[in-house]
Amino acid sequence: MARILIYILMALTSQAIVSAKSGEQLKIESSQNPAPEKHIPLVYDRENTAAGYPELKMKDFEELPSIPDLPDPFAWADGSGRSTQFDDWQRHRSEIIQMLFHYEIGKKQEVDKKQISARIINDTLTVDVSTADGKLTLEAPIKYPEGDGPFPAIIGIGFPTGSLPDEIFEKRGIAGIAFNFTQVMSHTQKRGEEPINRLYPDQTDMGAYCAWPWGISRIIDALEILGESSRIDLSHIAVSGCSFAGKMALFAGALDERIALTIAQEPGGGGVNSWRVSETLGNVETLARTNYAWFKESMRRFSDCVDRLPIDHHEVAALIAPRALLVLGNTDYEWLAERSNYESSKAAREVWKTFGIADRMGYSITGGHPHCQLPLSQYPEVEAFVDKFLLGKTNVDTNVTKAPMFE
Repeated sequence: MARILIYILMALTSQAIVSAKSGEQLKIESSQNPAPEKHIPLVYDRENTAAGYPELKMKDFEELPSIPDLPDPFAWADGSGRSTQFDDWQRHRSEIIQMLFHYEIGKKQEVDKKQISARIINDTLTVDVSTADGKLTLEAPIKYPEGDGPFPAIIGIGFPTGSLPDEIFEKRGIAGIAFNFTQVMSHTQKRGEEPINRLYPDQTDMGAYCAWPWGISRIIDALEILGESSRIDLSHIAVSGCSFAGKMALFAGALDERIALTIAQEPGGGGVNSWRVSETLGNVETLARTNYAWFKESMRRFSDCVDRLPIDHHEVAALIAPRALLVLGNTDYEWLAERSNYESSKAAREVWKTFGIADRMGYSITGGHPHCQLPLSQYPEVEAFVDKFLLGKTNVDTNVTKAPMFE
């Protein structure tokens, strides 16, 4: 009950895109089962392989064109064309991330491991991050399985497994690491007065979805620093949360490529949902109605002209490719705008399909259960993704595209 109360409180190919005006999938065929170009990694050993690409020249708000439909994630930002080659995906990721930082959440700061100290005492990971301006400390309890490890692990927002059932992970020998996001930034931040502002006092424009993923990345940094003594298998790390924490998990997975599996549970507006599609729906979380403590205040400029935003959140979800993503939805809550979740998830999945790895991205949208309580009907989807991408079981079917009410 305590967990439920806390979560309530905390509350493509260019042709395979969505018409935000109609909210319907455009009827243009794409390849059903393209073969992968080559071996495509399941996870990386760096936070951001897209770092180092040239800095984009961002357009001023007045210069931005109207883009009524979902932007093409394979199109170059300078308008010079597009590429669906996997070898070009890092550059695409760099461009999408830069626009996300500039227009929506602020820049996620890079951290040198020399700025970090880490230790585990009584199964609690303590991470100290220091800059010339200040120091921030994170404490993350770890719930280890029996044995010596190394263990796959899930970083859960608020609790060791987020709001997903403990038993799914415990019976599989998976460690749970609880992330206390308030140690980085509060749920409704006071700009300039949050713990992370001690490190970056000049970056008061950052949204929480910049700050919170930064904190999750520092936990992974600390596990890398500790190495074998952490007893965590660094190549099999997941992240999950629900509601606003579902958005947090999505952004964390999008911005840290050391996360092998992201499970975004009922993330709603500002998560996987397309701002453009949500704008066409009813009493839902639109760009104008979202919590601006979570984003840059300057994003308000798009509140009555969402079509001028250069990116949308099918591209945020696509930043996780080629790693694994499972999106969970709940149709019993109008505010969550599950039609938008469905359209955006379907559009994002085209990126994985293009690379021949569609089984690494799935979505399951259903009703008949309370917010942030996984129903028995969605256990198989979660268990399949956990088995394949945290335990390495290759004979598991993760081709999950379940949203019968919208199809």
